[in-house]
Amino acid sequence: MFIRKIGIDLGTANTLVFVPGKGIIINEPSVVAVSMVENRVLAVGNAAKEMLGRTPDTIMASRPMRDGVIADYRVTEAMLKYFINKVSGKFRFIRPEIVLSIPAGVTSTERRAVIDAAVKAGAKTAYVVKEPVLAAIGAGIPIHSAAGNMIIDIGGGTSEVAIISLGGVVATHSARVGGNKLDQAIADYIKRKYGLAIGERTAEEVKIQIGSAMQQVKDEYMEVRGRDLAGGLPKIVKISSNEVTEAMQDELREIINAIKKVLQEAPPELAADVMDKGMVLSGGGSLLKNIDQLITKTIEVPCYVADDAMFCVIKGIGIALENLELYKRTLLLSK
Repeated sequence: MFIRKIGIDLGTANTLVFVPGKGIIINEPSVVAVSMVENRVLAVGNAAKEMLGRTPDTIMASRPMRDGVIADYRVTEAMLKYFINKVSGKFRFIRPEIVLSIPAGVTSTERRAVIDAAVKAGAKTAYVVKEPVLAAIGAGIPIHSAAGNMIIDIGGGTSEVAIISLGGVVATHSARVGGNKLDQAIADYIKRKYGLAIGERTAEEVKIQIGSAMQQVKDEYMEVRGRDLAGGLPKIVKISSNEVTEAMQDELREIINAIKKVLQEAPPELAADVMDKGMVLSGGGSLLKNIDQLITKTIEVPCYVADDAMFCVIKGIGIALENLELYKRTLLLSK
């Protein structure tokens, strides 16, 4: 298969792959299962996520990306190789050019690690673009205009907040808190209050089904299954949506503080533009119920959830790939 360009949104929670002319062709969890005995990759993506929390001592299922950056270099390389092979086949005559997303707050070493991993996994050249810029492009924000546009991208590992003007990032802050930290906060709260140990998948289900960023007048309830810490036996507890809100308070406050920091750093003209236009939310975390209302109420600036919020970054990568020569000059970093 002659695929010359591939776009990869290498997220902490999910990895999405875009091919020009075909669109998003892969959307799988960023999870890899490795055999400890043979030091061999057993499964990647959906198959590996099924193994989370269920593996024997000889198999380790883990997320090689943490807080939006590479935590395990070798496993990340194996994961990238798997996705590239899945798209373009193991036997290819052309090594593709790859565009990847990275958090705005990464160090030059972390950026280099992403590029090296992609090249070793089979890329001819790898380019990286800051996530807030890609999210803004994917959300349909005119990033090249001479006006301030604010994007808040809440992913699995990081929350990226940036004000973009004339195609560049003017003020940015990257908080290493996202969907995964919210899940962890829910699991910790249930452990503290009910003495019940639950896994990250269960915590995520609780957040999706009844989680809300603000207290609700009408409480919703959900039964949660886990292991009783006192007796060690399976147990079921009933948890309310307002308890979930209480559990996530500290993490939500961190996201709010990141937004405040960016607004405080921004030049007055751009801050005024943001007040006029409002702020745009993207990423999987923006789908948390009432998070736009919480931000609007706390910051006193209108906040809106972008269309297809979960796919803004990969849509931005798609647009960058289709106009690669133009973006190479302005946005892309390959070193």
